[in-house]
Amino acid sequence: MPLHAKISTGSITGPTGVPALLVLEDGRTFRGESFGAEGETFGEAVFSTGMTGYQETLTDPSYHKQVVVMTAPHVGNTGMNDEDPESRRIWVAGYVVRDPARVPSSWRSKRSLDDELRVQGVVGISGIDTRALTRHLRERGAMRVGISTVESDPDALLQKVLAAPAMSGAELADEVTTGEPYVVPAVGERRHTVAVLDLGIKGMTPYLMAQRGIEVHVLPATATLDDVLAVGADSRGPDGLFYSNGPGDPAATKDQVELLGQALGRGIPYFGICFGNQLFGRALGFGTYKLKYGHRGINQPVMDRTTGKVEVTAHNHGFAVDAPLEGETQTPYGTASVSHVNLNDNCVEGLELRGPDGRLKGFSVQYHPEAAAGPHDAGYLFDRFLALMGGEL
Repeated sequence: MPLHAKISTGSITGPTGVPALLVLEDGRTFRGESFGAEGETFGEAVFSTGMTGYQETLTDPSYHKQVVVMTAPHVGNTGMNDEDPESRRIWVAGYVVRDPARVPSSWRSKRSLDDELRVQGVVGISGIDTRALTRHLRERGAMRVGISTVESDPDALLQKVLAAPAMSGAELADEVTTGEPYVVPAVGERRHTVAVLDLGIKGMTPYLMAQRGIEVHVLPATATLDDVLAVGADSRGPDGLFYSNGPGDPAATKDQVELLGQALGRGIPYFGICFGNQLFGRALGFGTYKLKYGHRGINQPVMDRTTGKVEVTAHNHGFAVDAPLEGETQTPYGTASVSHVNLNDNCVEGLELRGPDGRLKGFSVQYHPEAAAGPHDAGYLFDRFLALMGGEL
């Protein structure tokens, strides 16, 4: 029996007075009011546990094709500004909040969250029980969802949801990457030159590298080995290669994995985050799998096994690397091991690769060390990348 037959939460009246309907692919239904643009949207329903930083969440390309449910009940109170976006646009497919701020209150605010969602055509819903929705997703897992202000029949919207594409098998990096290469100059003296593959990069990442004296050459996701090698001053290529975060299923991504294998074979030092961690795992011969409901938010505890320290970290991923937590694995490029572990569920949170001499050749983490809008426990990883390129590790 469809769950929507007995489920009705939230109010259908409010500032806009426009009813909105949310239907999950298992039939669970919520009724609320329109928030943002009116219309209809579909994607994968996921929840984010961050209490702050909603502007950074909205503009994170890793959320492409996802409908984000905010677990924080009150969202939008600081409005939207022109300094905090992490990319050129809002990427979420839809937005779900319980209690949107009626009036933003911040000296930095330029416009309201509701207005920005409308301008960018992002369909959302408010006034629903987001706690009940989050608990449902935790129990049943992330799934497809639809939000509509034009369809009031749950059965009709459910049929559209079931016809929408799933996240498994989706290759999305090409849809969010930069159209043309660009350079972020080093601040002060240039210490290293790095090629960055943009799989859905956040603006804070090249900024933090540049602050450390790295000249950052951001390349499209379609870049080839020749493109990477052209970044360097000679045939050896750049001082390092970096893979960014991004959306999609790592198992569906082939070309970028092949490129990474070629770079590792040439001995180019590597650092990857989030999607870049998953592709590193696949290049090393490990598999990847879809998590039940993923890790999204700014409060995930991770242990760095190389130091024994525990970090509070920012996450946004629905897939993970399937690698043995203990011991070492021999790969064509050296010896691989798990360097970081999530303390909530023992999920692989980082990998490292060492050569026969024991020296570090590459490493990656599953989380976001650039961490806009926080926390900043993992900023040291950019310094570790500097040390790697400098031959200190």
